[in-house]
Amino acid sequence: KTIESVPLRLKKPVSVIVEGEVYMPKSQFVRVNKEQKRKGEKEFANARNIVAGTIRQLDSSIVASRGLSTFIYDLSLSGEKIPPTQDAELDYLKSLGFKVNSHHHIAKNIDEVIKFWQKWEKAKDKEDYLIDGVVVKLNDRRAQGILGYTGKAPRWAIAFKFEAEQVTTVVEEITLQIGRTGVLTPVANLRPVKVAGTTVARVTLHNEDEIKRLDVRVGDTVVIQKAGDVIPDVVKVVAELRPKNSKPYKFPTHFPLCGGDGRIERIEGQAAYRCVAKNSFAQQRRKLSHFASKHCFDIDGMGQKIVDQLLETGIISDFADIFKIKYSDLEALPRWQEKSINNLLESIEKARRVTLARFIAGLSIPQVGEETARDLALNFKTAERFSGASEEDLTKIEGVGPIVAEAVVNWFKDKENKKLYDRLLKEVQIEKIKVEAGGKFVGKTFVLTGTLPTLSRDEAGDIVRAHGGKVSTSVSKNTSYVLAGENAGEKLEKAQDLGVKIINESDFIKLLK
Repeated sequence: KTIESVPLRLKKPVSVIVEGEVYMPKSQFVRVNKEQKRKGEKEFANARNIVAGTIRQLDSSIVASRGLSTFIYDLSLSGEKIPPTQDAELDYLKSLGFKVNSHHHIAKNIDEVIKFWQKWEKAKDKEDYLIDGVVVKLNDRRAQGILGYTGKAPRWAIAFKFEAEQVTTVVEEITLQIGRTGVLTPVANLRPVKVAGTTVARVTLHNEDEIKRLDVRVGDTVVIQKAGDVIPDVVKVVAELRPKNSKPYKFPTHFPLCGGDGRIERIEGQAAYRCVAKNSFAQQRRKLSHFASKHCFDIDGMGQKIVDQLLETGIISDFADIFKIKYSDLEALPRWQEKSINNLLESIEKARRVTLARFIAGLSIPQVGEETARDLALNFKTAERFSGASEEDLTKIEGVGPIVAEAVVNWFKDKENKKLYDRLLKEVQIEKIKVEAGGKFVGKTFVLTGTLPTLSRDEAGDIVRAHGGKVSTSVSKNTSYVLAGENAGEKLEKAQDLGVKIINESDFIKLLK
């Protein structure tokens, strides 16, 4: 209600779901920063961050004062017939009273697309909003429906970006940061510089091979840009400005946060280095936080700060210790009250029942993410069979290659890992998902969308797989069913366009029976 361009009432009585973007006009950004300066408060670095913070505000008067605006791009659902093309859809949205971007154009071929892009690369600064490229879409909505989506983006649209803004700055130091699997990532600490609206002081150098390719050294002047106007990246070194006494960067042989004697080693066949010791504080805090996260054991109330506190006080040191935490361990700690202690203990107790897929994902085995964990769980079915798998057993699984197989086998070869695995199995109960031979959903592909009344989407997906079916993230003509809950959005509409059968949770349960 506080964003003026969003109509409080449509121009005709129709129920719709629309998708778009909230932005701050450049003129409003200047005005808001003048106001900040007048009040003696810190000025905002860029409009994008203000918008993200503003739409989370609970105080509507603050939102109203920021002068936000919108562009609506897409119609996900309508009580009326949806227009057959993107162009007609924008006209329809405008007729309902929504603000659409007037600078859209139907291109008959790729040359026209490129001309339009070239035109706006020159004209972009004349508009009262930031523009970093144009979006190329298929006009035919039926074709959009057939192509569908990947896990993160439509296959029928692509961002055609303008050349990124580039700036120069100086590398003041190259440091290492440690991940949960012990892999070390080199990071350049920069003399702070503004690029694409934000101040950048750190940028990843990825690995040793990338450092050698760029030949980046401490003291170098470097050109940086933001990939997609988001992630800062070093483009090149300005060699003529290099200090005379500079030396090529060499990976150290030791890193103090690695634990043990701090030794590091390059992983055979890869560009990455890792810690030789496996249980440093820095690694453990990352591993334990990942273990407790939503897609693993889902222990509510056990975020990074709580993990750090429990590690620092010696209450936990590994995964299995989490399930041994007692009330008396927490009551003497600062900021813990009866309610917060009981909430955490209840959440830990609930986490004792876990699927094999989540169990495997929580272990932080190198190369094994959520999807691979699910594939491994469906194939081996029990924790005992998984721990005893050979490289040959593993590589027989679709989606598991030799690198993943080697990583899994090597993880279990480590005696400490195997002891931890066995200790953890004594603390948890792995729910058996029986995969039916010739199950009800063999040969069927489901797409899950929206909020279901009683099942989470993960639970529904596990049920589909248990009955021999597949779960896809995008709707296509090969989709058998779309299981839709509340706020289903665009996937539901695509299913309607393609004539795919749409079911609710009740229908889904009936199919199982």
